[in-house]
Amino acid sequence: MAQRKNAKSSGNSSSSGSGSGSTSAGSSGGSSSPGARRETKHGGHKNGRKGGLSGTSFFTWFMVIALLGVWTSVAVVWFDLVDYEEVLGKLGIYDADGDGDFDVDDAKVLLGLKERSTSEPAVPPEEAEPHAEPEELVPVEAETEDSYHVEETVSPDYNQDMEEMTSEQENPDSSEPVVEDERLHHDTDDVTYQVYEEQAVYEPPENEGIEITEVTAPPEDNPVEDSQVIVEEVSIFPVEEQQEVPPETNRKADDPEQKAKVKKKKPKLLNKFDKTIKAELDAAEKLRKRGKIEEAVNAFKELVRKYPQSPRARYGKAQCEDDLAEKRRSNEVLRGAIKTYQEVASLPDVPADLLKLSLKRRSDRQQFLGHMRGSLLTLQRLVQLFPNDTSLKNDLGVGYLLIGDNDNAKKVYEEVLSVTPNDGFAKVHYGFILKAQNKIAESIPYLKEGIESGDPGTDDGRFYFHLGDAMQRVGNKEAYKWYELGHKRGHFASVWQRSLYNVNGLKAQPWWTPKETGYTELVKSLERNWKLIRDEGLAVMDKAKGLFLPEDENLREKGDWSQFTLWQQGRRNENACKGAPKTCTLLEKFPETTGCRRGQIKYSIMHPGTHVWPHTGPTNCRLRMHLGLVIPKEGCKIRCANETKTWEEGKVLIFDDSFEHEVWQDASSFRLIFIVDVWHPELTPQQRRSLPAI
Repeated sequence: MAQRKNAKSSGNSSSSGSGSGSTSAGSSGGSSSPGARRETKHGGHKNGRKGGLSGTSFFTWFMVIALLGVWTSVAVVWFDLVDYEEVLGKLGIYDADGDGDFDVDDAKVLLGLKERSTSEPAVPPEEAEPHAEPEELVPVEAETEDSYHVEETVSPDYNQDMEEMTSEQENPDSSEPVVEDERLHHDTDDVTYQVYEEQAVYEPPENEGIEITEVTAPPEDNPVEDSQVIVEEVSIFPVEEQQEVPPETNRKADDPEQKAKVKKKKPKLLNKFDKTIKAELDAAEKLRKRGKIEEAVNAFKELVRKYPQSPRARYGKAQCEDDLAEKRRSNEVLRGAIKTYQEVASLPDVPADLLKLSLKRRSDRQQFLGHMRGSLLTLQRLVQLFPNDTSLKNDLGVGYLLIGDNDNAKKVYEEVLSVTPNDGFAKVHYGFILKAQNKIAESIPYLKEGIESGDPGTDDGRFYFHLGDAMQRVGNKEAYKWYELGHKRGHFASVWQRSLYNVNGLKAQPWWTPKETGYTELVKSLERNWKLIRDEGLAVMDKAKGLFLPEDENLREKGDWSQFTLWQQGRRNENACKGAPKTCTLLEKFPETTGCRRGQIKYSIMHPGTHVWPHTGPTNCRLRMHLGLVIPKEGCKIRCANETKTWEEGKVLIFDDSFEHEVWQDASSFRLIFIVDVWHPELTPQQRRSLPAI
């Protein structure tokens, strides 16, 4: 635009513009000729040469047209003027490779650049499960570090990958908002089922033990009300304690070979009939992906009514019910989804990929509700249908572990490793089982190689925990190297503090003073009444009625160590309190300990010649008080982190047992202490009420 103004002004000027040729052109008359003025006005040059639009003018018009195109495109997308789903659905008639849509591979086939693939044989319809899911409770023992328990349900990476690819295949409009697969929370008695990651995770150590115990399966007819839903904060550490993972420790993200290994084939979810109603299926799925769950449920229900033989329509209905259960936090709705997933698998002509997805998700949701035996039946069926899929066998092994059947789990992983000896998932679980069987040295190579494989499901804090623990027990100095790596990868708050179930931001230090805890009145009461507490404990010992139970969690390298528990998980043991009535009455005044559902109150007797391995507690949510009752003059000591202390009769020691600690009893007589767990003082009242018991 500046050039246009200059052109006009130069035509009315008595002198020429800049440039070598303009001076001679204007020298004869002192001003430009009329013809020159007209040419200049219409975009010519002052020297008389004709020209088109100037460079700047052309660029301006180009930008105007470009901006108009951009805004037109925005309007098309914003106001949904074009139904891309319908367009792509119509292109489905040119589907040449049987994957249910028209894509680059189909174009190559039609152009003769690629051979037409033969469709995979459909999996024959399966019979209904031979047994109904058991509803009876499985007896619960004390939860320990090696108990394979669903604090977060098992939901393998394969299922997640398949779901993502399903979305790509059936919903080309990637701009649609995707409803994230959040999880319900189910709390039944002592057992809480909860999800936060798509991988197998384990219940942390309750009493720092390593015995495998069975898990309670909540009865199916005892749903938890929505008001009872509890959200747990798990394995979260303060931001300032987190460290970036070095590139060499995060091979899965950078290794091209690993990326190629993880890449999955696009699943085929539509049979021949479903391809004919693909537009209707896509329209219903579009509602689900946009988060319009109720509308999507109704749409898929109508499709199931119109096309009862359609596996994809019924699978969509199951997914919508699954999503609706998440939204309403309803176990009843989730049971309906589990039933519908089973209906999908019972239909004729179900594509293999869809059958696998349906049953895997059914098993996952069954585990979520605590129906471990029902989930096991589903997993067994999957393995029967797809015997060459080792990932399903790995899931089956987890299913056995979840009901405490270590022997069958071990057989499954041995079978997997005989076929695929480098399967990292099978290795870490096999090593986990060996360690639970006290085959410490044998477990180390499996745990180590499994973690080093980088396979999905192996980068779990529990495996670092047990690998380091096993190494410590055989005197391998590499133990702390693995603890350090576990810390760098975010599994542990620090090398010393290796609890797995933590609340973010709580003050962390190995040793505490009564003033720091804020529980000075409790400490004073314990120290004032220590003889009363001691005498009742000794009386129970003298009665020899077996109330002191041996420590059975494999924490001892050697020796004799027994405990007599008055409170556990915030519940009073009425029978035990009959043996120590005055002590129990005294403690009732202090809810910070009697209400601590992540701890215990108990007598602990340790005889000469006992050594307790270095170990850590399960959570940073509690502190542990030790009141000395009968303490030999020499030979008894406790280390927490890198500081060692001794007990005194009538005095309280306070430490955070989420830090590594170790005990020696080398005296000539027994040692008796009183253990009192309390909530971490920085937990809010709401957190104390809502955190699941451990």
